[in-house]
Amino acid sequence: MLTGIVIDALDVTRLDRFWLDATRGLTGGLQLRFVPTAKPKAELKNRLHLDLAGGPDREAEVARLLTLGATRVDIGQGDVPWDVLADPEGNEFCVLRPGHPGVLADSGLAAICLDVAEEDRYAQWAFWQSQADWQVVESHNWGVRLRRRPTSTVSLVMGPPAAPKAARNRLRLEVTQRDWESGEFLDPGGNEFHVTG
Repeated sequence: MLTGIVIDALDVTRLDRFWLDATRGLTGGLQLRFVPTAKPKAELKNRLHLDLAGGPDREAEVARLLTLGATRVDIGQGDVPWDVLADPEGNEFCVLRPGHPGVLADSGLAAICLDVAEEDRYAQWAFWQSQADWQVVESHNWGVRLRRRPTSTVSLVMGPPAAPKAARNRLRLEVTQRDWESGEFLDPGGNEFHVTG
């Protein structure tokens, strides 16, 4: 079962505090776990990122996040109906506007987004549906959305394109599986994920 997200951090305390404040502690029961690293984020976009619900006053929410230490970033997104920011260590995340498809809450974590290469999409969807123990609630040409339950506020969204992978992913999914040995493994798309017993 999908239980959390592991995030590499140069400053564990600072990043933990940022994300606790950024999500207002609303993570749909998922744990954000920060682990120390000495390597700063590479310039490439992360393959896994988080989406936050902007709520009815999205502009005020973006301003609040900037006050917490977020910065605006351009990853080539162009004119999109969401705001792209980065946390204090450069990890991209999105703030979704009211009425954005799939958003079921006014604040907090709304989605975990995993880049999936076109050629890996079906293998990835099947793998993560099995590992997360979440069900497909939407499937379109842009990708697929999974939820623990149909009314769960957080979804796992997978779709192309996949960002190039030059190093170990800074954000990784974490699952609990009794039949697996604890440790770090690779999904069919070459993304690291953690298993706890």
